[in-house]
Amino acid sequence: MQGSSTIGETRSQQSTADKAGPETPQDAAQSQNQQRVRNPDSPAYPQIQDGPIKEPPGHLETAALPDQSQPLAGPSKWQSMLEPYLTGKSTDTALAPPLIPPLLPLSDGTVRVGILLPLTGKNGPLGHAMLNAAQMAMFDFADTDFELLPYDTEGSSEQASFGASMIISDGASLVIGPLLSSSVRAVTPISQAARVPVLAFSSDSNITGDNVYTMGFLPENNTERVISYAINQGHNRFAILAPNDAYGSAVVRSARQTIARYGRALVDTAYYASSGSNIEIVVRELADYDARRYALVQMRKQLKSQQDELSVKTLKRLRLLETLGDLPFDALLIADGGKRLQKVAALLPFYDIDPGKIRILGTGQWDVNGIGAEPAMVGAWFAAPPTKPRTSFITRYKELYGAHPPRLASMAYDAMALAAVLARGETATPFTSSAFLFERGYSGKDGIFRFTTNGTTDRGLAIYQVQQRENIIIQEAPKSFAAATN
Repeated sequence: MQGSSTIGETRSQQSTADKAGPETPQDAAQSQNQQRVRNPDSPAYPQIQDGPIKEPPGHLETAALPDQSQPLAGPSKWQSMLEPYLTGKSTDTALAPPLIPPLLPLSDGTVRVGILLPLTGKNGPLGHAMLNAAQMAMFDFADTDFELLPYDTEGSSEQASFGASMIISDGASLVIGPLLSSSVRAVTPISQAARVPVLAFSSDSNITGDNVYTMGFLPENNTERVISYAINQGHNRFAILAPNDAYGSAVVRSARQTIARYGRALVDTAYYASSGSNIEIVVRELADYDARRYALVQMRKQLKSQQDELSVKTLKRLRLLETLGDLPFDALLIADGGKRLQKVAALLPFYDIDPGKIRILGTGQWDVNGIGAEPAMVGAWFAAPPTKPRTSFITRYKELYGAHPPRLASMAYDAMALAAVLARGETATPFTSSAFLFERGYSGKDGIFRFTTNGTTDRGLAIYQVQQRENIIIQEAPKSFAAATN
């Protein structure tokens, strides 16, 4: 197997000769009419000025973008045409698309891609940030015959379903998004009936298959990577502490399979309520605290009854202990993040699960700085995408939009970059299963990735160690999937 391909690299001679594009970023900034988001119903939509599109170097790096402080901002004429897509509501019920859109070939050679995101509602800020990132990728990679059809799902499965019908009936040959697994399930029957693939953002592996793929950061990827690393470092007996929800179940299932594949032991699995209300009780039971505390008390009583020198010295040492006896596991995987993780971390030393003896392991939810503020977390390991490729994306995003992008924004960039590059191929139908299932994979802002036959994503992940102020990489992410399997 050969190394992964940077998105935009010539792949199996699929990339065509350079097509018309903006001469310079300044040219593109001269008029808001030149944005790449175009209304497919308007043949008079202004075209981007002619000029060569250069092959993007390195990890998707290209020239700077025009200033777009407001996503999809433009002349009122074009904004009004885009309004049905952005609001998620049709301005004319007579124009509402059929439930199953007709499969009509496009005659103008334009490749149209729809994107479903929550642009209003509680996830509206995240949706806008992801749309910003997608537009960045369009400017970096798309030809002038590439159009984006955005649609506001409002965070509901009903609007996602309606949006999928609308953008597919308007000629979209690929649907990017939606964000939530419930919305992906609502979109799937429509996309499958129209034979249009979906490139979703959900982290639920149960929504994939039958031409539905996901770019989501799957808990299975992170779990397998960190468990494998811990085993290679000599850990053999594992315990898992997880919330009793879908995410916790996915982590436990993956960890169990990985541990069994290496012939190691899963000693204990403890679940707590997703509300976190019984975390303390569950941690206390996992630590076998009461039995170990009782053993210590009994030992102290026995030693006190003896007056020999050895007993006196031993008793002094026991005064420093909370419990007596070792735990049956040498590594503990905590399948959680946020406030529940903080609560768990505070309880570990309280119930004598000593991070100095037990290696604490985590998931991709730990991919934030600051978790080392809880002393029990310092030294813990977790797997996550490498930081270096994402750093340049963060810098450019902040320059353009004046804010730090949310964690999922880079995923939207990679999804749109992949779509734009595939659209530049010579085939009339660029979004085929063979294109998505490129064995070497791609290199994006979150490192290397590739799709599996069941629609999930393999990612090349780094191993991080938690420090008090920031997390540091202790094992680099693989540069290719060939290296990852060797």
